[in-house]
Amino acid sequence: MIGGLRNQLGSLMNFMSSLLYRVKRAMRVDHALALPDADTSDDYRRKLQRETDIYKDVVNINVLPDIFHYWSHRYLKPMLDEYEITSFEQFFARSLLESAERVSADNPVFISVGVGNCETEVAVARLMVQAGLKDFTIECLDINPHMLARGKALAEKEGVAEHLAFVEGDFNRWAPQKTYAGAMANQSLHHVLNLEGLFDGLRKALPADGYLVMHDMIGRNGHMRWPEAYESVSAFWSELPLAYRYNRLLKRQEKVYVNWDCSNEGFEGIRAQDIVPLLLERFHPRLFIGFANVIDPFIDRAFGHNFDANAEWDRSFIDRIHQFDEEAFQSGRLSPTHMVAIMSGASCSNPRFSRGIGPATCIRSA
Repeated sequence: MIGGLRNQLGSLMNFMSSLLYRVKRAMRVDHALALPDADTSDDYRRKLQRETDIYKDVVNINVLPDIFHYWSHRYLKPMLDEYEITSFEQFFARSLLESAERVSADNPVFISVGVGNCETEVAVARLMVQAGLKDFTIECLDINPHMLARGKALAEKEGVAEHLAFVEGDFNRWAPQKTYAGAMANQSLHHVLNLEGLFDGLRKALPADGYLVMHDMIGRNGHMRWPEAYESVSAFWSELPLAYRYNRLLKRQEKVYVNWDCSNEGFEGIRAQDIVPLLLERFHPRLFIGFANVIDPFIDRAFGHNFDANAEWDRSFIDRIHQFDEEAFQSGRLSPTHMVAIMSGASCSNPRFSRGIGPATCIRSA
């Protein structure tokens, strides 16, 4: 009974928060980034080329530190287990299969936006075949021809090439040409400049009951910390031995944590903070799992490799930060910077929000 009451209160709070956001948005001038003309904007072309170059030769984009796996197994896994999510590949496959069933698609065509090397899409296709789906296609959309070529080779190696179609294109300018039985986006939305155009296209391309299934980063643009989170990161940072403060990606020592905007070079985190509010203007949540904030820099690729996942002090330090995040989420002081979510055009009377944290609570009003 207590859990049910908490969920009802959480749903009411999320509704009120969403309503307040919409009122504020209607009353202010919209300063969202406009998509420049690719033929005339040197900055857009530079970022696009930089984005392509960064990942041209990156065969494995998913290499994460051991300390990340310690944290995710101990803390993220139970959140996913609650909804019977055993892996992200299984989450996408199961959700898309359910979407196809909901929209009564006999030979479903799905779209995946920003596929990179297509490891996830290949795994999803394999799981769908194992589930008994025979006639289906996943359109794999990405701007990077080098990564698409690797994806095609992987699909052929894994025996699912007949189920994947590889589409080279800029998702900032993508417009749907057909109706899809479901759509997925795995760690790609935080690279999108024209979120409005992409979300409008997906809303148009999906039947009302069709699912948009996502796993992404939704914190401050450029993956910076908002002031309240930066204060907390800096406090924990001061506890670290100097050896732990070496940035493995930028090859520099950071005695003081640098609130670095990584969207300056390419599209990394270019409009991360706008993902959730723009989604909620077009879709209704069915499932939302929000997680992590202050913990991010301590377990990511830049600094996470400095930690020893087998050392007691290192694990205890990560434990304390995770607990800090969770308490700050419940108090409203902080909001999650990552999400696993399912949304659709049709409203859902009983959306599922992990720990009572809905998407509307992740919108920062100022």
